[in-house]
Amino acid sequence: MKIEGYQSKEHYDEMFTSEGDVRPHYQEFFQNLKKTPYKKMNHLQFSANQTQRAMGMTFNVYHDNQGLEKILHLDIVPRIIPNEEWKKLESGLKQRTYALNLFLQDIYNDQKILKDGVVPSDLILGSKDFLKPCIGLTPPKGIWCHITGTDLIKNKDGEYYILEDNLRCPSGVSYMLESREIIKRAFPNLFNKGGVMPVSDYPAKLLKILQFLSNKSKPVVGVLTPGIYNSAYYEHSYLALQMGVELVNGVDLIVEDNKVFMQTTHGLQQIDVLYRRIDDVFMDPLTFRPDSMLGVPGIFNAYKAGNIALANAPGTGVADDKAVYAYVPKIIKYYLDEDPILNNVPTYLCREEKDRQYVLDHIEELVVKETNAAGGYGMLIGPKATKEEHAKFKELIKSNPNNYIAQPTLSLSTVPTLCEEGGLEGRHVDLRPYILYGKEIEVIPGALTRVALRKGSLVVNSSQGGGSKDTWVLYN
Repeated sequence: MKIEGYQSKEHYDEMFTSEGDVRPHYQEFFQNLKKTPYKKMNHLQFSANQTQRAMGMTFNVYHDNQGLEKILHLDIVPRIIPNEEWKKLESGLKQRTYALNLFLQDIYNDQKILKDGVVPSDLILGSKDFLKPCIGLTPPKGIWCHITGTDLIKNKDGEYYILEDNLRCPSGVSYMLESREIIKRAFPNLFNKGGVMPVSDYPAKLLKILQFLSNKSKPVVGVLTPGIYNSAYYEHSYLALQMGVELVNGVDLIVEDNKVFMQTTHGLQQIDVLYRRIDDVFMDPLTFRPDSMLGVPGIFNAYKAGNIALANAPGTGVADDKAVYAYVPKIIKYYLDEDPILNNVPTYLCREEKDRQYVLDHIEELVVKETNAAGGYGMLIGPKATKEEHAKFKELIKSNPNNYIAQPTLSLSTVPTLCEEGGLEGRHVDLRPYILYGKEIEVIPGALTRVALRKGSLVVNSSQGGGSKDTWVLYN
């Protein structure tokens, strides 16, 4: 396959240097690519698309009148990460996860970091994600964030930056696992030659950390889903199947004597650990939202009584608020007395008068985000927005400054991507590695690489038209 006219000068490209040379860790793949005719690549892409449909690898898009279920397009050109680069990512992610766990334990108990003024008290205590019923709680084994998906980008300086933390119900790991199986079929020989680290043991590792949360020798584990209309239902059912545990809805569970039971054809069976994929406030209508039809009445009291473990723990959402994100470097320094291994993207807090004025004066240069929004919603990309959109966001910021942050428009790295027009073109990507916290913290040696399929777009979210790539972490 010919690769002519490929542009890699304006951004950091994962495969090519700015001079057009192939980076060392891509050499094996590039040699294979050169020998593969475009027609064959197109056929491999078509086969990948068909396999995704056959597997049912879909997600739901809310507010979309073109049909509910979508395929997350998988581009067959992988993102490859050399081992040395991965080791730094791994160290930085472990450090961050450990510090955030200490932060959560502190703010729901002694609140030392607030009393010492390192993080503003009103930012935490006034957050809708700070759950007052969790005050005084210590979760089983002292772990709050059992499964974390941290989003990173690589800027044109070649350095990784943390974009945001996802500690509530991070999604996408099923696509990482299934994409690997699909791409293995497309390039079977390269996995052995290239020395790609496996990710297939993720479900076994996840089950192990869930079982670790219980003091029983053979705990009963389940995955709690909001149901088939949730955007990540495919993932919920996939993980339950891979772990060999029950997939349950709120209506499948009842609470008696502060214990949670699953209704089965053989009667009631106590459940000891739930991997919940349901938001905190919908979890228990007796404690949180009384109008929730998704949760289990009384489950929070059972949790407080120590009769069930929940992953992630209720209340973790306050730590991945986009305004709290700006304080994570200070949080790491406060609890660990270490400098962050991985840097944040510089962030302006609109709640601060000086930052707010800067954002209002430079809005056309910045990315503005709602602190509690996700999936690419509630966001303005200044350089690509209209004057009307700039004016609208200025008013939103002025009316509710606490609800917004802003960041410089970073130049996300690119990876060659197969295009319908023919050939390969660079498309912007981010990276979501997954971190499991059980007896120790482990970073899975792979990730969900999300790719902006539209030319020039920086928005990689699946709900906004993004796709994905398999991520190869090399042994050497």
